[in-house]
Amino acid sequence: MEVTSVTSKGQVTIPKELRQQLGIRQGSRIEFSLVGDHVELRVRSSPTGSSASGFGMLKSRRPSVPAEFDPASVAKK
Repeated sequence: MEVTSVTSKGQVTIPKELRQQLGIRQGSRIEFSLVGDHVELRVRSSPTGSSASGFGMLKSRRPSVPAEFDPASVAKK
């Protein structure tokens, strides 16, 4: 069992191992329920996407390459 502290704003950190097991990541929706003398946490939804690949996470100031661009045409010149 992991133990964590509560901040002055009432926030807690969910341990990394539990976040990974439950699929909790930035943007996940969490539900808290009071059951007797303890609190239960349920993951209501997690954002979809391919965050594991990292694709699309970086922004560039350069213009994108057109989809019809053929790199072989540059090598022929």
